[in-house]
Amino acid sequence: MNKKKIINDPVYGFITIPSELVYDLIQHPYVQRLRYIKQLGMTHLVYPGALHTRFHHALGALHLMGLAVETIRSKGQAISYEEEEAVSIAILLHDIGHGPFSHALEHTIVDGVSHEHISTLLMNNLNREFGGRLSMALEIFNNRYHKKFLYQLVSGQLDIDRMDYLNRDSFFTGVSEGVISFDRIIKMLDVVDDQLVVEEKGIYSVEKFLIARRLMYWQVYLHKTVIGAEQMLVKILERAKELSLEGRNLFASPCFSYFLKNSIGRNEFSNDPGNIERFTRLDDNDIFTSLKVWADDEDEILSTLCSHLISRNLYKVEITNEPPSSEKVNELSEKVINEFGISEDDSSYFVFTDTIRNNAYSVGDGSIKILMKDGSIQDITKASDNSNLEALAGTVQKYILCYVKELKN
Repeated sequence: MNKKKIINDPVYGFITIPSELVYDLIQHPYVQRLRYIKQLGMTHLVYPGALHTRFHHALGALHLMGLAVETIRSKGQAISYEEEEAVSIAILLHDIGHGPFSHALEHTIVDGVSHEHISTLLMNNLNREFGGRLSMALEIFNNRYHKKFLYQLVSGQLDIDRMDYLNRDSFFTGVSEGVISFDRIIKMLDVVDDQLVVEEKGIYSVEKFLIARRLMYWQVYLHKTVIGAEQMLVKILERAKELSLEGRNLFASPCFSYFLKNSIGRNEFSNDPGNIERFTRLDDNDIFTSLKVWADDEDEILSTLCSHLISRNLYKVEITNEPPSSEKVNELSEKVINEFGISEDDSSYFVFTDTIRNNAYSVGDGSIKILMKDGSIQDITKASDNSNLEALAGTVQKYILCYVKELKN
C-alpha cells in the first residue's frame, strides 16, 4: 500500500506524510481520536469558526517540523533520517494525551493529571505496539536525547507547537492579530552549540510572534466569554462527579461514567493499564451528549448549569487587576442562596472567584536566543530594540468574578 499520502490543509496547502511509520501512527486510534476533540474547547461560542480540532493541529505541526529540519540541515547541521523521523513523531504525538475540552478535564474528570503525562504514557504504549520504533521520539519528547535542539523544536518558547497553533487559531477564529511570519522564522533557524537560535535578521518576526501570542491570549484564549463557558463546563463536571461519588447513576457513556464514579490520578493511570485505554475512548461527543441529557436532571444545580451552557447563557465574568471585594462576593452569594434555595456550600456553583495568568515569554532556561551578526548569542529581550519585550517577560495575573446572569440586577 502506498503510504506516502498528501493531505490538503486549509492553512498550509498540501502536507506530505514523510514516512510509512508516521502514516501508521496517524491511522492509529489514539491519533484519530483527536479528530473529535476541538483545539480551542468552548471558544467557538465567541468565534464561530473555531471548530478546528487537535488532529488539524497535529498535522500542521508535523508539516512545520519538516520545514524546520530541512532549514537546519541546509545550514550544515547533521540530522540523520532517523532523527528527522523521531522529531516528526514527537511533534505529531505531543498533544495525544489531551482529553475532551482539554484543560477543563484536567482538574475534574482526572485528578490533576496533566495532558503531558498522559501523552508520555500513550507514547510508551505505542512504542511497545510498534516494536520499539518510537524510542528515539520518546527520548526527544522527554528531553533525554543528546541533541538538545531537537527537544527545543518540540517544546520551547519558539517551538513548532506554538508556531502552528498561533497561526491556525488566528486563521480559524479570524483574529488577525495572531498571524505570525512562521515561514520566515523557520527560514532563520540555526543551531549553535546544540542550542536552537534565530539569525539576527529574523528578530522582527520573533518580536511579532511574542506580541501575537500575548494578544491571542487576551483576545481569544482568555476572552471573558470563553472563560465564562469553560468555567461553566468545569462546574458542571464538578457537580456531576460530586453526585456520582455520592452514588447517583448519571447518564453517561461507559468510559465517561467510569471516570465520574472513580477518582483517577497518576497512580491509578500507572497501576492499571485499563485506565489509559478508557481515557482514549473519550472525546468531546461523550461530554456534550451527557450535558444534553443532564439538562433535565432532577438535581437543580446540574440541570440549571447544563441548560445555561447549551443555550449559551453563560456566567457573567468580571476581570479586574485587584481581587473582587468580599462584600460583593458575599452579596451575590446571598442572592443565589435566596434565588435558588440552595445551601451556602452549593452557592459556589453560581458565584465564585478565580485567577487567570498570561505569560508571553520567560527569560532564562529555554529562552529565545538570537545569533548576532558578530557571532555572539543574545536573549531576544537584550537583542531587540523593542522595550516592550521586557514587559512581555513578566507574568500578568488578573482576577475573575463569575456569577450567573440572573443576579446582575
